[in-house]
Amino acid sequence: MKLLFDQNISFRIEKKLSSIFNQSKHVSNLGLMNENDIDIWNYAKK
Repeated sequence: MKLLFDQNISFRIEKKLSSIFNQSKHVSNLGLMNENDIDIWNYAKK
């Protein structure tokens, strides 16, 4: 399962959950910080 963590959630959670959800990403690692929700949703949909 892939998870996409919003900027309101600490970026540290990605590393803590990597052993369970190894394909998860935080928006800060994808260049999506401060983007609007629609852009983040469209990224997640892809």
